[in-house]
Amino acid sequence: MLKAVVIGSPGAGKSTFSRKLRAVTGLHLYYLDRFWHKPDRTTVSRELFVQQLAEVIKREEWIIDGNYLHTLEMRLKECDTVFLLDYPLEVCLAGAKSRIGKAREDMPWIETEFDEEFKQWIIDFAKDQLPQIYRLLDEYKETKEIIIFKSREEADTYLQNEL
Repeated sequence: MLKAVVIGSPGAGKSTFSRKLRAVTGLHLYYLDRFWHKPDRTTVSRELFVQQLAEVIKREEWIIDGNYLHTLEMRLKECDTVFLLDYPLEVCLAGAKSRIGKAREDMPWIETEFDEEFKQWIIDFAKDQLPQIYRLLDEYKETKEIIIFKSREEADTYLQNEL
């Protein structure tokens, strides 16, 4: 594994998993949220976001954490391994809620509330995003290692035993 993509619902623990994967592999970790969000809570242009991502995927090794469905295929073409954290809604909602008020390496600000719009994004993820993600993964199943976790325990076991 030299180029890994970590995807899944907000709150699933992508960034936590990615940090653990970085610790085990030594690969450089890039957070898409850091590319998209500015410290003042605005966002960069889509063009700048894609340009920054294009620079990263040219590198010889990386872990890229984040969904951003409009760039997923761009990452899938270049990666060798995909980790999908496909966890139950309750786990994702609890995960997102638990990080309120905490400084995080993957975000340029501290979240101070569990925003209703963000909560709805998590609730809708399984019907709005997940089917598209699975369709794309199906297109790459012959050329990429695709690992799907249904629980945090499965992900932790993988990190402890498979790498």
